[in-house]
Amino acid sequence: MKRVITYGTFDMLHYGHINLLRRAKQMGDYLIVVLSSDEFNWDSKQKKTYFSYEKRKQLLEAIRYVDLVIPENSWDQKVSDMKEYHIDTMVIGDDWAGKFDFIEDETEAEVVYLPRTPEISTSQIKKDLNAKKLATSVDTSTIDVSGK
Repeated sequence: MKRVITYGTFDMLHYGHINLLRRAKQMGDYLIVVLSSDEFNWDSKQKKTYFSYEKRKQLLEAIRYVDLVIPENSWDQKVSDMKEYHIDTMVIGDDWAGKFDFIEDETEAEVVYLPRTPEISTSQIKKDLNAKKLATSVDTSTIDVSGK
């Protein structure tokens, strides 16, 4: 059985995430998703997620490509994950290209950087939602409610 692993926050799940998970699953028989915990996101990445770890885990577990979801609690756990789960291939988005090459030296796992779905990202969704919110907010201090 060929085992594949990928890492991510997977907040505000979208079709780009699904594409990544589908392509990762195509590389093996068993896909493990290592999901960044809320504490890891906040303490190490200085980012707050919209959905909690438990909600993001539920969403991932409902996807047919995903066989197991485990927490990511530190940057350093990748090598131990490869060994503990007998991983053959680590898959991650190509925005991380080169950052995890050391894993091939320290384990028997291959590292594959997959192209991201170009027109979608969680960061872009958040940016678009914030822009829409600003555009639709009204300055009520200038509205005449007296009827005059």
